[in-house]
Amino acid sequence: MRRTLTIGAVAVMLVIGHAAAAIAPPPADSVTILPPRILSLKDTPNDAGTSIDIEWEPSPTESLIPEAIIEYQILRAPAPDSVFEQVGTVPPGTTKYSDGSTIPGKPYWYKVVAVGKTHEAPSEVAGPAKSLMQWFDRRRIGVLVFVVLTCTLVIVFIEVAKKKGKMFLRRLPVFDAIDEAIGRATEMGRKVLYIMGQMDVDDPQTVASMSILARVAERTATYGTRLDIPCVWPMAMSMARETVKESYLRVGKPDEYRENDIYYMTSDQFGYVAGVDGIMMRDRPAANFYLGSFFAESLIFAETGYTTGAIQIAGTAEVDQLPFFVVACDYTLIGEELYAAGASLSGDPIQIGSIRGQDVAKAIFFFYIVAGVVLKLVGIDWLEILLRID
Repeated sequence: MRRTLTIGAVAVMLVIGHAAAAIAPPPADSVTILPPRILSLKDTPNDAGTSIDIEWEPSPTESLIPEAIIEYQILRAPAPDSVFEQVGTVPPGTTKYSDGSTIPGKPYWYKVVAVGKTHEAPSEVAGPAKSLMQWFDRRRIGVLVFVVLTCTLVIVFIEVAKKKGKMFLRRLPVFDAIDEAIGRATEMGRKVLYIMGQMDVDDPQTVASMSILARVAERTATYGTRLDIPCVWPMAMSMARETVKESYLRVGKPDEYRENDIYYMTSDQFGYVAGVDGIMMRDRPAANFYLGSFFAESLIFAETGYTTGAIQIAGTAEVDQLPFFVVACDYTLIGEELYAAGASLSGDPIQIGSIRGQDVAKAIFFFYIVAGVVLKLVGIDWLEILLRID
């Protein structure tokens, strides 16, 4: 009886084994790969015209035996009967690819190849498709709105400043500091040292520094204090000479203007630093002005001036150099305060209107940010969606 049960159990096991073998999938390396099918070829939106989006239907083999597909290769050719070259590969399960190496306006034909361990199955050739350049990136429409708004406000306030003649700008403490520093130099019988930075007259910071220089020159002319201006660039030297000369004329002391006190030193960065430090240590100016674009030399200037006991007034829009000026100088114009001070002291309606228009634009942006954050926190997204297009 025990032998009969054993033989029967073996027979059942053989039947189950044959059935399992009949329904088990064949090895992946022996499966015939079925080709994918390209669904669409489209120009990539909101780009410079160098990309085409390809979308395809995966190989039916992938849904039956996922491990049978190793990758999909994307092939491209300039004509349907030309040699197709590979432009990219994607893993199985992927059905989209962006070919970002196209030439705008040139037609292309594509094939997608399903690659297995031993077999490949290319799709039918699809095309032609062309990549086109778009004039605008619609996803950045919010940036366009803010730029147009800012430019409009600047133009409007410039025109208002031209008609009114004067426009209110907040008085900066540095205006009083300038008079204080020059007054101290006059009392001590020492000169004033003015540094315009490392950039030439085509830099906005140098232009703003020239406007402040006009105010400094007026005060030194009024008090009879000597003004020393070593320059990095010849053009900046010429502009500084004209600015100082006009200031002396305005206060009625043209004979006291000394052209040789405004001179070209060198265009080498650290050669200029060595020369200016030598002036500080030898002549001991009572007031040092650092207004313009500064780089690695900012700390050297400020530290040397501090050791000589001079009143130091600095200003720059170079964010990396501001900490050195803040620590070692008595007064510092931070970032855009340099431009605001230059515009306010110059009295030029174009500069004043520009500053006022930018301030109003910043206030609008700040309100938009705060309102957007508050609405987002309470679950309202319409302000975020208003200026965002995917």
